[in-house]
Amino acid sequence: MSDALGDAERFQLLVSAVKDYAIYMLDPAGHIVSWNAGAERFKGYQAEEVIGRHFSLFYTPEDRERGIPELALKTAQTSGKFETEGWRMRKDGGRFWAHVVVDPITDSAGNLVGFAKITRDLTERREAQDKLEKAREALFQSQKMEAIGQFTGGVAHDFNNLLAVVLGGLELVQRRVGEGDPQLHRLLDNIRQAAQRGANLTQRMLAFARRQELKPALIDICDQIRGMVDLLDRSLGPDITLATRFPRKAVMVLVDPTQLEMAVLNLAINARDAMPAGGTVTVEVVTEALDEGNSHGLGAGDYAVLTVIDHGMGMDEDTVRHAIEPFFSTKGVGKGTGLGLSMVHGLAEQSGGRFVLRSTPGKGTRATLLLPLQPAKRAEEPQRDANKGTSPPPSLNLLIVDDDALVLTTTAAMLEEAGHTVTSAYSGQEALKVLADSEPFDVLVTDQGMPNMTGQQLIQRVRASQGCR
Repeated sequence: MSDALGDAERFQLLVSAVKDYAIYMLDPAGHIVSWNAGAERFKGYQAEEVIGRHFSLFYTPEDRERGIPELALKTAQTSGKFETEGWRMRKDGGRFWAHVVVDPITDSAGNLVGFAKITRDLTERREAQDKLEKAREALFQSQKMEAIGQFTGGVAHDFNNLLAVVLGGLELVQRRVGEGDPQLHRLLDNIRQAAQRGANLTQRMLAFARRQELKPALIDICDQIRGMVDLLDRSLGPDITLATRFPRKAVMVLVDPTQLEMAVLNLAINARDAMPAGGTVTVEVVTEALDEGNSHGLGAGDYAVLTVIDHGMGMDEDTVRHAIEPFFSTKGVGKGTGLGLSMVHGLAEQSGGRFVLRSTPGKGTRATLLLPLQPAKRAEEPQRDANKGTSPPPSLNLLIVDDDALVLTTTAAMLEEAGHTVTSAYSGQEALKVLADSEPFDVLVTDQGMPNMTGQQLIQRVRASQGCR
């Protein structure tokens, strides 16, 4: 008997010393009758604080309302074991993710005398799994956005060419119609405006796909926005107050001015739509020095920080995460293309910067465009020739190269309409043959994206052969 008692004591000492598992006993009703060091470490309670209390103390309020503790004991008794994972409560109110096993204990006659409960803290493992899932989701999202960008860029490029043909053809038709039927002129104007809207849409798609051919210029970003204040006021309407905050010194950036104005206008209109009852839209420009390893993922250096601020309805984290995706919109049908923020994102990336969106439901949104700061000097004004007359420009001999027959034909017609002599070629190879067999041309006009030989490669070949001056 003494040997058996010694074994029991040794077993109790072993259980009490375990710190990686919470091991304790319950009576048949679920009250705690023993407590070990692991249970004290996980849950924060000393033995004297929990002995005699019901083990449901460790369950979350929602689990207690659902009767999960009672279900655990009933399942263990009827099935011989209860095992699960879930949230449990610590003494300080914090939660941890636990793996739980409950086994029934019976005497020699088979009568239930209590339960053995073993709990393991798996919070770190769960957090690691969550981080892995988020990383996988981020990778998938990145791959999806890249695929969408490639598809969008290809479609937009083709549509851009088609719309260029339509707009060019309309311009020629309007010139030749002259002062004819006013109704016909109105119809042509409507067609031109519709085509221009389509062209603007494709420009946004190209900007999202980072395939927009930007025309960067060195500008003072504050002066650029000051120049569009009237446009912003008219666009925001009478219920919105526009506030601007700019530094006194010039804030120089290298960016496409037209695309920048479109980006600011898009952000301002989004801010307006987030405040249907009215409010204030603030456009703010500051400068910021970023260190290596900054949260924006940009290189160290000085940046211009343009922010459009509203105090409207805001967005939750999930909406913010999807906001820059093409065609994603929180607005109603017919109230947006879903490409505005995509265009801003594409402009920022192409300009060596970053677009950052922060929002809180019910408190508003801050849309920030970061662009590399340039030396504080203004671009030189082009020299004007005071003696320049008003005579029309001379007629030129032009070689035009494009693999798209519609674009090539329309461009040639427009240039011929302007009084120039035009020779057309449908590929880089054909252009080289024309150059070899003809007198030198005054100007070579070429498309860039052509099969077998790009426009840049064609120019390099022409320069090497001195076939075009």
